[in-house]
Amino acid sequence: MSTVLIVVIVVVVLVLAAAAVAIAWRAKERRRIERERRAEEAESHRDEAQTRAAKATSLSEEEQAKRAEAAKAAEGAEVAERVAEEHRDHADQLARESEGAGARSERERERARRHGQKADEIEEDM
Repeated sequence: MSTVLIVVIVVVVLVLAAAAVAIAWRAKERRRIERERRAEEAESHRDEAQTRAAKATSLSEEEQAKRAEAAKAAEGAEVAERVAEEHRDHADQLARESEGAGARSERERERARRHGQKADEIEEDM
């Protein structure tokens, strides 16, 4: 019986060893799958980070372009404002000159009328 007992013990030891190897293999496989899953997750996050960084760069360039465009538009508005002010000043000056010319014209008409009257008086005296 001791041979049977030894065989049974050897078989039990072999079964336990095979079970231990199978359990160890499964644990190793689970760890490998978990590493792959985590590596894929990390890669996904890296891709997302690169995408967001590219978008941030693009938006930054767009912002710089908009700022430059706004500065150029503001400069154009300032130039237009100066030109408009010059035009208003010129228009005011022309209006003053027109009023002066109108007054001179009226004085000259009055003088012409007086000279015309004098000429009529001289002709009557003749």
